Amino acid sequence: MSSTPPPLSLWTIISESKQIIKAHSRHFLALSVLFLLPLSFSIIVYPVLQQLLLNSTQNHQSLSFITHFTSTLNNNNNNNRPLLLALAYAIFVSVFIICAVGSITCSVFHGFYGRPVKLLSALKSILNSFLPLLATTITSQIIINGLVLVFAVFFLLVIKLVNSVGLVQFDYSSPYFTGFALLVFVALLLVLVNLQVNWNLASVVVVVESSWGFKPLKRSSSLIKGYKLVALSLYLYYSFFTGIFIWSHAALSMYLSNSDWLKNWGFVLQIVFPSTLLTLLFLQYLAANTVLYMYCKAIHGELAMEIAEEFAKEYVSLPFDDGKVPHLVTVSYAT
Repeated sequence: MSSTPPPLSLWTIISESKQIIKAHSRHFLALSVLFLLPLSFSIIVYPVLQQLLLNSTQNHQSLSFITHFTSTLNNNNNNNRPLLLALAYAIFVSVFIICAVGSITCSVFHGFYGRPVKLLSALKSILNSFLPLLATTITSQIIINGLVLVFAVFFLLVIKLVNSVGLVQFDYSSPYFTGFALLVFVALLLVLVNLQVNWNLASVVVVVESSWGFKPLKRSSSLIKGYKLVALSLYLYYSFFTGIFIWSHAALSMYLSNSDWLKNWGFVLQIVFPSTLLTLLFLQYLAANTVLYMYCKAIHGELAMEIAEEFAKEYVSLPFDDGKVPHLVTVSYAT
């Protein structure tokens, strides 16, 4: 059995993922409306709600002396509202992310093979992948938090050791302290980015291969070998545009929260348009990540046999745009 993967680049992954979405536009539109649009809406609206709650709390704290006794009784409830909102937001986002990943990954995987994609099948895949995705996410977060803790302990121990020896006095205003803190932070950031790239396919592995916990993380690290630069480019590409967009909109919302913009139709436009754009970005990223998974399987020689079993032909052309990137997999049967 042999397979020759086509030349791969970031734009190849993006263009082919867009083509799969275009071929099943209604299906992915339905999934986006169900899971990605509420997620995007919550990301856009949350900073506004948080600011309104903070303003409301400050107003309660600035009441006159006559109402001071009454406000004191409700002060604890007012102070807990931002925390409760943050907790509810985190749960809401986590649930919808898992549902979106499970359904869209399954649909793109079937669309890659040219199989019919059905909304009911995509929704059923959520039931099978929800707990495994949650367990894998918790596992990855435990590892990440452990690494952060190790770096923090190392940082504190080095500072304490240097101060005890007396070579250099590390205080908070010292340039040595700032330089060392920056060095440790950059090292930690590089380690975390490397982990993110290695684990980029973990969610796809969970959905497609029905595994969970540490196993899909290890499997993703194995598959990503050879395409690590492409995975990094894909991650940075969508992270950059998503991060810049969310930050700019949050800053604008904070600025406008002190005016009467809530009474204007401009508020609707500033919610609907950004939510739609974020929905498209999330959809394209999930689709591109699944396509990258298929390419990684191809370069490791795992895709040819699956296609042979799927189509039972000697020569198989994958269902993509003719003339762009031909996906020709040659399968040799042992006799």
